[in-house]
Amino acid sequence: MTTKVFFFFAIFFFFSALSAFAEDNPSLVMDYYKDTCPQAEEIIREQVKLLYKRHKNTAFSWLRNIFHDCFVESCDASLLLDSTRRMLSEKETDRSFGMRNFRYIETIKEAVERECPGVVSCADILVLSGRDGIVALGGPHIPLKTGRRDGRKSRADILEQHLPDHNESMSVVLDRFANIGINTPGIVALLGAHSVGRTHCVKLVHRLYPEVDPQLNPDHVPHMLKKCPDPIPDPKAVQYVRNDRGTPMKLDNNYYRNILDNKGLMLVDHQLATDKRTKPYVKKMAKSQDYFFKEFSRAITILTENNPLTGTKGEIRKQCNLANKLH
Repeated sequence: MTTKVFFFFAIFFFFSALSAFAEDNPSLVMDYYKDTCPQAEEIIREQVKLLYKRHKNTAFSWLRNIFHDCFVESCDASLLLDSTRRMLSEKETDRSFGMRNFRYIETIKEAVERECPGVVSCADILVLSGRDGIVALGGPHIPLKTGRRDGRKSRADILEQHLPDHNESMSVVLDRFANIGINTPGIVALLGAHSVGRTHCVKLVHRLYPEVDPQLNPDHVPHMLKKCPDPIPDPKAVQYVRNDRGTPMKLDNNYYRNILDNKGLMLVDHQLATDKRTKPYVKKMAKSQDYFFKEFSRAITILTENNPLTGTKGEIRKQCNLANKLH
């Protein structure tokens, strides 16, 4: 009898502990704000449409925000935090070179706050604005879960341990993505985001000077040299090359045809099209936009669910560039 009683209480306490853990660590869910702020996603969607209509390059920024924030340990809007006396902002690191339009995240946050003060996290706004930015660029609508909370600290000190650089080997790139559960076709699809926007000359002059990289398509080189006439470009100068001259404002599979034709701007683009591990997927995506969108959607979903803060962890920031204790 004693053994049975002991077993009963052991099972009871186990499930009680499990229930308490689940309450403190809830999972992300679809339509998390349906009761607390039912208009949240619609407000974000309308703000994205309005801002994109006024400033076309905002959509590139929102898409890039997902990659730079969610890749570094947690999808918790740490990217958006400004520097303080004790903390360097992720926005000010070399890996974040060229990132901009953060003020428009604040514009969206203000619109949401007017409807539901203190309810919707900056982390969810970052993710949902990226999702809606993808649609604005002609990409797929990707159903994404919400319920993230905001981190309180920058991760600038560990950023380079996580984010792959555009000049690193394909092995390093594959390993970095694999660490967060994204496989090879997912990696190839995510890099398809290079089909939109532009690349600053700082990121590609090493392929032009002192000698032109012989692996570049010779028909593409004159355009690159025209846009990047200086071997040591000024980082603050407006010196860019469009990632895709054919459809620069559209997220599509033209990127894959370009890199197969040796028109990739950065070293990672070239490697993607030539490495035996990634080339088969590049060729498949060059032939099928549906396949590209399918893998892109799957990879974005995995990326945005990378180790989020939920439950009682983190906070709901009042202002996206400041932790609440500094507000």
